[in-house]
Amino acid sequence: MRPSILALAAWLAAAVFAAGPARAQAPAWPTKPVRLIVPYAVGQGTDIAARYISDQLGKELKQPIIVDNRPGAGGNVGTQLAARAAPDGYTIMIGTNATHAANVFLYANPGYDPQADFEPIAMVGILPLVYVTQPTSNVNTMQDLVRAARAKPDALNVAVSTTTCRMAHELFKARSGAAMYPVDFKGSAQALTAVMGTQVEFMVDTIASLHGAIQNGQVKALGVTSSRSSPLLPGVKSLAEQGIADYELVGWTVFYAPKGTPPDTLRALSTALESALARTDVRDRLMELGIEPQTRSREELKAFAETEKQKWGRLIKAAGLKPS
Repeated sequence: MRPSILALAAWLAAAVFAAGPARAQAPAWPTKPVRLIVPYAVGQGTDIAARYISDQLGKELKQPIIVDNRPGAGGNVGTQLAARAAPDGYTIMIGTNATHAANVFLYANPGYDPQADFEPIAMVGILPLVYVTQPTSNVNTMQDLVRAARAKPDALNVAVSTTTCRMAHELFKARSGAAMYPVDFKGSAQALTAVMGTQVEFMVDTIASLHGAIQNGQVKALGVTSSRSSPLLPGVKSLAEQGIADYELVGWTVFYAPKGTPPDTLRALSTALESALARTDVRDRLMELGIEPQTRSREELKAFAETEKQKWGRLIKAAGLKPS
């Protein structure tokens, strides 16, 4: 019996020795390309930023990042797809204040839960908006606009082209008591044409959308919607800095993974993205794209998302917008 026991012990030791190196040599994530779902159309602002960042992320991970555009229903189509993807780190998405804050109040059944179905990876930055008017207008500041709007309630028009634009204006009305009539347009270009053609007096949209027209003198900037002036538009004060108390509303972009993605993979994704976003050349390019870089930890992003969800919910309900 003893030789058999010794032989079995030797065999087990050999097996353990052989299995140990095999486990240690198992390939680490990622071993293949990663899919990035963009819930908006090709060429839209979020898509342009996503494609640039995905190139930088791919360099960090040493794997290609394949951009997969899935537009529709205000971002819900692509976000649903990301929520249902295998939580293995090989499918991630770029989310916005629409997909992960506003849409749950704008759609009766968006098809996902922005908190329960996702884990934040890293923040890219914020997209402040700006109020503009014609260069020849007598209105030069936001306080001028408040006085003009109070003198003629609901007589002045403001062009809006997205939910973010509309909510920025609803918050302005609530904080200033200046009633203006919002005119909906299908896109920033149409709204800008209407303002330059004097069909509409004012407009609010992202700095990214209006920066060129401001620089070319086609419209005049009155104030930005971030809590303080933005480096994206030097010399233009924020609404809060111009006396509109407690005013702040910006668009934002955050990378997400499906809930259940392994912690080690989430950390690797977060580290890679944060490393790319910390580079000066990347931050400069984001500024050119109209995104003000900001960083938050993954835990901070969870609290941020909940705060933003509550803010957007209050604004949407106050504006009387009903879920579709």
